[in-house]
Amino acid sequence: MSSVASHPEKNIIRVQLKQNKVLKSLRESEMAALEPYLTIVDCQKGDVLLHQGIYEMEQYFILDGILKRAVTNQNAKEMILRFGAERDIETSYAAWRLKTPTPYSIVSVTKARVAKLSLPQWVMFIESHSEVKQTFEFEVMQLMSEIMAHTITLHLLNAPGRVHRFVRKHADLFERLPKKELASYLNLSPETLSRLKNQGKI
Repeated sequence: MSSVASHPEKNIIRVQLKQNKVLKSLRESEMAALEPYLTIVDCQKGDVLLHQGIYEMEQYFILDGILKRAVTNQNAKEMILRFGAERDIETSYAAWRLKTPTPYSIVSVTKARVAKLSLPQWVMFIESHSEVKQTFEFEVMQLMSEIMAHTITLHLLNAPGRVHRFVRKHADLFERLPKKELASYLNLSPETLSRLKNQGKI
């Protein structure tokens, strides 16, 4: 982990931060004010950034790679709620606002790089930057709506329909995701996903 300023790839990181869907509206001076709070983290596949059930929460800006938001039950059965990639955010803002523990984990699906800061620091920043606060809160609502739509899809669509919907909405991720992770997200076995592909149904 390192700060942006001390990172050997700081110039690339600054460009990536400026491309983030929440941060892209920031002026140079505002980005400069945020930067000292950020820590750059390089993740390996399977690294857990946020553990389910804790109160110490962070805000993440995905610079490179893919993360997943996942819920695990008492029997260690996992349900993947969403994937996030470059230019996306990950957060547990709603839980922080409600003063409840994190309802899910955030895990690296591939090798990834993120910029992070504590949620209290992030909230303090957006409280004094109304435009980015509005963009951020809209994105949080979009993510919650997306997860709800996905959950409904699992019940209403058959296996090929679920895959087609994912390809339509996330064509950029379809070939990049490990098939085991994609199958789990779509509530399919990897064998079923492979069979659908071989049969030309997807």
